[in-house]
Amino acid sequence: MAPVVVEHPDLPSGIFGIEPNVPVMHQVVTAQLAAARSGTHSTKTRAEVSGGGAKPWRQKGTGRARQGSSRAPHWKGGGVAHGPTPRSYRQKTPKKMVWLALRSALSDRAASGAVVVVEGWGLSTPKTKEARKALDALGLQAKDRALVVLPRDDEAAWKSFRNLGERVALTSVGELSAYDVLVSDRVIFTTDTLAALAARAEKGGPAEPEGRSDQSFGAASPPVIDPTPATPGSEVPLASRPEVPEPAAAEDAAEQADDEAGEPGVRGVPEEDV
Repeated sequence: MAPVVVEHPDLPSGIFGIEPNVPVMHQVVTAQLAAARSGTHSTKTRAEVSGGGAKPWRQKGTGRARQGSSRAPHWKGGGVAHGPTPRSYRQKTPKKMVWLALRSALSDRAASGAVVVVEGWGLSTPKTKEARKALDALGLQAKDRALVVLPRDDEAAWKSFRNLGERVALTSVGELSAYDVLVSDRVIFTTDTLAALAARAEKGGPAEPEGRSDQSFGAASPPVIDPTPATPGSEVPLASRPEVPEPAAAEDAAEQADDEAGEPGVRGVPEEDV
């Protein structure tokens, strides 16, 4: 049974209609290929090679160059100088950059007409022959590489497409990457996976920091004013309120203290007495 192709699919412009960012795609793909490396390469240094504990010959009198160990790097069977050791090639890539690279790759494929959307595969039981017929009905050539995005719960489709060889790659919406899209000649979605990708795009947007939407970081917060009106009997008694001196009373108290101290050059002491 041939799949029903959606002639004019409603592709979200935020995923399939942006300007491809080539530098970001290059960096993300390079990081993905680097993370796929095992990094188990290893060599032995002169300290790890067995033997060589005795001096090969005496220091002087032989006419040959002095040697201290037969496991030096320039000896046959010796250790390796500056050789590779086990390491991880993983690179830390921001999530926003990974998402931008994926959207750029999908936009590039959509611009070239390589994105296909079908209603469904109609596979009730696993059948590789039916999967091959479905791809042939889509006009897929023998040398074309197809990326089929399947729902996770469609077990019949997964088992049907997985035996078609290296030319057909399977993935889910959550595992879709820019590298998988760029190495494929056709990217085939179903209506369910396309809707799941659009939902993923809605959840993948950046979130604003809470409480910082209307003011910059580090700015002084406005005073908090209690809008609740005071009820009768809730006023603070006058006896318990702190006494705040008036500005004029405070100035008079300062002048009186200066007069009692009698210090020259301050308020309350005439200039001729200084």
